[in-house]
Amino acid sequence: MESSNDAQHVARDQLSMFRPPINRAMRTLDRAFFRTAIPVSAAKIFNNSEISKVRQELAKSKDLLVVPRVSAVRDIKEEDGVRKALLLREDLKHDDKWTWSPTVSALVERGAATIVPYDVVLDYDHWSYADIINAILPEEELHDAPQGYTQVGHVAHLNLREQFLPYKYLIAEIIRDKNASIRTVINKTEDVGSHSQFRTFPFEVLTGENDLNVIQHEQGCEFRFDYARVYWNSRLETEHRRLVEKFQPGQMVCDVMAGVGPFAVPAGKKKIFVWANDLNPHGHEVMQDAVVRNKVQDFVTPFNSDGRDFIKSSAISLLEAEPVTVTIQPKIKHRSERKKLAEAGNEPKPEVYERPTIFDHYVMNLPATAIEFLDAFQGVYAGKESLFAPNTSQPLPMVHVYCFSGHSENEVDDHLDICQRISERIGYTITPEDRVDGSGNPAIELDIYNVRLVAPNKQMFCASFRLPGDVAFRKL
Repeated sequence: MESSNDAQHVARDQLSMFRPPINRAMRTLDRAFFRTAIPVSAAKIFNNSEISKVRQELAKSKDLLVVPRVSAVRDIKEEDGVRKALLLREDLKHDDKWTWSPTVSALVERGAATIVPYDVVLDYDHWSYADIINAILPEEELHDAPQGYTQVGHVAHLNLREQFLPYKYLIAEIIRDKNASIRTVINKTEDVGSHSQFRTFPFEVLTGENDLNVIQHEQGCEFRFDYARVYWNSRLETEHRRLVEKFQPGQMVCDVMAGVGPFAVPAGKKKIFVWANDLNPHGHEVMQDAVVRNKVQDFVTPFNSDGRDFIKSSAISLLEAEPVTVTIQPKIKHRSERKKLAEAGNEPKPEVYERPTIFDHYVMNLPATAIEFLDAFQGVYAGKESLFAPNTSQPLPMVHVYCFSGHSENEVDDHLDICQRISERIGYTITPEDRVDGSGNPAIELDIYNVRLVAPNKQMFCASFRLPGDVAFRKL
């Protein structure tokens, strides 16, 4: 009987047998180098109709070769036709009966099969990106080998560390080969926003066509843009969805730094009114296109303005704007169905949405500097106290501001840092205890959400809080 240690040894040997050939000196991708033939044994079945029965027997006795992406069933061409064969585990030798299990011996004795040599031929296409990379990079770098990238449309965006730059063209070609939807691979050469206030970044094309005009889908919406001219981060899709789900149909949202509309356009799909602003002229054009393309023009209005100016002006502009009513007729496919519903007095009523005159939410998705814009909320509704609670049922808006903070061992330290920076900008003290269930001021409704780790010492957060009356009504 095989011991557990023997089984582990066999598994390790099998794993090494089915790894690609190694060439750590490779600098130009040689796909032919990875073609290899691995000698194993196979049970050739005399009667093809018995293949299923024999396979079940060999699977039960654990004699079949089990390797990811390697089929155990093979065809062997002979003069009188094609025979079916089943690959056997690598320690079972066709010319050494002492390695055969009782099940294999019984199959041969009863004439159901014969054991023959067989070469499993594998090539570059068989192995995964990780397999190939691990066969090329220096051993000392394997623990930190680049695995992730951001995909935007047909573009894969890398952010390679310095030690992997000598292998950048190899890495890029392998990524493109192993992902059918990728045609272009780029590498970021400097930080986002280092050369542009529009959060674009310098890059180099490593492989593929120099075409960054992409089509990107998110939350059931389609965006078309030049990735070289606007900011987009596919890794934030979950965060976009999380925040949009906080908004209710018929509410009014001010998206201060809207980009191409990853918050605004899906919100419009949910019948949420949005005034969406971005300073980047190309981003504004893309957002206009996305609004029409996704048929949300009744709910989403794009603007092209400075964020601070927009915060100050949009609140009053909305109060003074002409009323907007959106009526959505019910969708009934067939006239006959509509007629029956009408005759029964059950004809569905249209949905009617009146655009609010006050913002329910502000979104500020510019994590590097958004907190600095918060001073614009001071006095944003000065003299308009009568429009809000307790004089009416209208609460002051929620503000959702994105920011970076150090990735502290104790997250409370990050929360303290964020609250201090917010407080300095709005001229009003907010603390981490100002949560709904906290020991501070629950009317602030503070929530600091951990979005993602951007770098080892850089965490992205979304801080949400109810705009205090002392800030909104402040007379400047």
